[in-house]
Amino acid sequence: MQAKHHIQESHSQQAQAARLLLQANLAYGESNSVGLSHIQRLQARQECRVYLEEVIALEPNSAIALGLLGRVEMDDGQLENAQDLFNASLQAQPGQAQQYANLGYWALKTERPALAEQHFLQALDCDRQSAAAFCGVAHAKLLQGQFDVAYLHYRKLLETGAEWDSVYSGMLSCAQHLEVHKADSDLALDAISLLRQEGLPHQEIGRFVGAIIRQQYDLDNPQAEIFLDAASTDELLILALQKTLMPDPAVEELVVMLRRAILAEVAQTVELRDELQQLALAIAQYADRTGYALAAEEDEERLVAAVNDSLKAQIVMGESQEALIGSLMISAMYGALFHQDFAVQLGQWNLVDWPLALQPVLAASYYHRAEEEGIKQCFDEKAEELCLDKTDVPQAWPAWSKLAYRAESSLKSLMATELGLATDKLPDTLRIMVCGAQSGQRAMELASYLADVEVIAVDESLANIAKATRMAAESEISNIVFWPWSIAQRFVADGHQVHWVEVGRLPSPAMTELSLAALVNNAAGSGAVVHLHTSIAEQTTGDKQMRKLIAEHRLQPTRSTLRQLRRMVLTNRQDATWQELAQEDDFYSLGGCRDRWFKPQDEGQLKDLMAMVSNEVEWKLIKARDEDGHSLATKPVQTQIQAEALGSEVQSVMGQNLSVYFQRRR
Repeated sequence: MQAKHHIQESHSQQAQAARLLLQANLAYGESNSVGLSHIQRLQARQECRVYLEEVIALEPNSAIALGLLGRVEMDDGQLENAQDLFNASLQAQPGQAQQYANLGYWALKTERPALAEQHFLQALDCDRQSAAAFCGVAHAKLLQGQFDVAYLHYRKLLETGAEWDSVYSGMLSCAQHLEVHKADSDLALDAISLLRQEGLPHQEIGRFVGAIIRQQYDLDNPQAEIFLDAASTDELLILALQKTLMPDPAVEELVVMLRRAILAEVAQTVELRDELQQLALAIAQYADRTGYALAAEEDEERLVAAVNDSLKAQIVMGESQEALIGSLMISAMYGALFHQDFAVQLGQWNLVDWPLALQPVLAASYYHRAEEEGIKQCFDEKAEELCLDKTDVPQAWPAWSKLAYRAESSLKSLMATELGLATDKLPDTLRIMVCGAQSGQRAMELASYLADVEVIAVDESLANIAKATRMAAESEISNIVFWPWSIAQRFVADGHQVHWVEVGRLPSPAMTELSLAALVNNAAGSGAVVHLHTSIAEQTTGDKQMRKLIAEHRLQPTRSTLRQLRRMVLTNRQDATWQELAQEDDFYSLGGCRDRWFKPQDEGQLKDLMAMVSNEVEWKLIKARDEDGHSLATKPVQTQIQAEALGSEVQSVMGQNLSVYFQRRR
């Protein structure tokens, strides 16, 4: 009887453990649900932990419970505990693919991709069908810089139906590093798949997509024939024009040629036929993204001026919206509708009153610009734009449309896991200041994927501030503000401090009354982190030559001047002076060219900032990464920074593209 009672009790315990384990798995699934807030996911993770601790109390050697608790510990940043639990699970039940995969993800978290790859391969030895382990191998290859191998792994995962956000995101990261040397239909299909996928930062694969298009259209061959009708049905070309900026002179020439061919046909037939409308709309979106950098011949300018005059007359005569659509498409390919004489009359219609296909072009060309102009009126800096011609008002740069994919986290947990800092005395909400936010992509990513922050993004360009403010409102990101330097300086002068300073693009020499070092020094409270890069971009031979020309001839940053300077570079792009500049992303936008040549970054600001953080009494270097994201030993970097600040002839840290994190000691 007693033996029977023990058996019943054992069965009862097993059943109870199984029930708890099921609840733990459900809670863990919730803790990783993208649809839940960070707080809800933390609560679900804590609930999972409680269930698992009960399971382990009933069955101390439950391999599944030990492994899952390891995942919980890893998610909480307790990496040593996580590793111990994964190993304990394997000891209790050897040969589990899941635990080897868990160890692989643990190794990725601890910045050991080669070790991670070994663990993922062990997982695949146990289970050849493990998609999680195969995906882990792809991530490990990506972090080791084996982009082509990782890319093929991600492609295989998509082919087998593993259409996870992390797979698309990884594939897009690899695509940025691939070189395309021949036409490849598989690559073209991959590019279409990536561009169709919503929620990816498509702006980051412009170079990859441009290279595919260059090969498909044989643009290196002067005898290559381009057919307008074929281009108008090319899904890859149309998606690329809608969503990216392709930094390739041959692709730019293709777009200019197709635009001219559309205009020529319209001039001849007095009609924009349906088959060409999608391509015309895509070119209009692309032209807007370049800040209307695309060159136009005089005959094109005359024809478009006639179209604009006709549009003005049509609107005055009260013609229907439908009668305006073709002409609006043509006009938008060459200039912003917001800059035209009939712009005021367009305001009688709301964006949603227009046909769906036309809305993205009208939004970019008119409605968004009108909204951003309203935002600018709030700032004193707007006075500087009042004397400019409408087409010479600076345009925001960089041009981006989507934020990078990341799961929501917290700054405190990142400070603990990535930088090894104590966070127990920090407040519930931390304040980040992003200096030189440009048009705000990085700042908005911080605000959207960190649940415990409020972000102050500061920029020199009013166009960037206006665009980012509008996009933050559109994305319903409410924990962020965009300010010019003048307001940030007043904010800090009033005694406000921040917990994290992110330094992006440096102020230009025009900001004579601003000391970035002094601002950071006053803004950073005790324990605050300052993250900066030790090199300055935009320093090609071509940039230096261009600034020299501008100074000698006292040129102004008008659209006409910027286009002429670009044309000079494109005409002489094989010349060693201009080769590197013609490969830069910024060069393919008038906003980017204006920043590089007329508002360059002030090297003196970075030198002063580096000299300030080199003071070891006040600041401690807590992390340094190289250009590829690999962690470096901090002591040699610190020594080099201090030596440079003291005027030593050691190799300049400012010549290396390091990412460095400093913490204020007191």
